[in-house]
Amino acid sequence: MSSITSISPEVAPAHHNYLDKLLQPVREYLDAVEVNNPKMAHWLCQLIPAQCPFERDVKLFGHLLVHIPPMCKLNPLYDQFIGLRFRALTFLADVCGEDITSYC
Repeated sequence: MSSITSISPEVAPAHHNYLDKLLQPVREYLDAVEVNNPKMAHWLCQLIPAQCPFERDVKLFGHLLVHIPPMCKLNPLYDQFIGLRFRALTFLADVCGEDITSYC
């Protein structure tokens, strides 16, 4: 008897698998980036936000025009960017001995 809650790869939409295959080299590249330059580390910490931006409702005269979901749900590379930011913060704190509280 098969479980109803299990999801097999055959059930997943084909376009989702295609997107994953297309983005896999980019994910691997971002995961392999080593942060070893203080200037680059500061730039990454400023560029990549510390938290997922909040969702917003755009209204005009009290009527909802559009709902913008949290950006992390839209970005398929969000986990890689957060990992890169974490590596930059770790480099600044551990190797450079800098105070990173301004980036948190």
